[in-house]
Amino acid sequence: MATDSASPVPSYPPPPRGEAHWPPELTVAVAIGLQLLLPDRLTIVSHWLLPGIEALMLVLLVVASPQRLEGEHALRRRIALTVTAVSSIANGISVVLLTRLLLHRSVANGHQLVIAGGVIWLTNVLVFALWYWELDRSGPGRRAAGHDGPPDFLFPQMSDAVMAAEWRPRYPDYLYISLTNATALSPTDTMPLSIAAKMVMSLQALISLVTMALVVARAVNIL
Repeated sequence: MATDSASPVPSYPPPPRGEAHWPPELTVAVAIGLQLLLPDRLTIVSHWLLPGIEALMLVLLVVASPQRLEGEHALRRRIALTVTAVSSIANGISVVLLTRLLLHRSVANGHQLVIAGGVIWLTNVLVFALWYWELDRSGPGRRAAGHDGPPDFLFPQMSDAVMAAEWRPRYPDYLYISLTNATALSPTDTMPLSIAAKMVMSLQALISLVTMALVVARAVNIL
């Protein structure tokens, strides 16, 4: 009798593996620093208000979080999602204010606006890397514990019969997704699987499109 010679499908999820927590913490710190580089007219109320809130939550995140994730940590996740949301709101406000500013015919100082557009675009990359890291497979804590939810992204390694059995995405993988999505305005080698992943990637691409096509292009014309 004929036997099935097809290669076995790797089991899901892969074996648990811890992950260092300092890369996303460093990302938040860099995003805060970039926001402080923006001129006052691209912030609301106070130049220090939202970055100050983010810095306070970053301190709480460092204190409340294990520096190496080995399992689920509810407090860490709540703080991380909150600081990521505040960073997203701050950057979104800057995009809106800069767009309104550039649409005004009397705008001057194009060099400053080019720099501001680049800062906003880079902050967009960093903030959405955090969203992808927190979104995929129900979050980094569950991934580290081996309690993964359904995958939100299809990485190329997941389709490899050899690598799929042991491979797990790390924070740099999500930073790469964010960078390529913000640059190409579409997925490249990693595809979104869930509706949530598709919506978040679409939002990032839209912000990147506005920043590059409207903000930066308009600022260059002012020079």
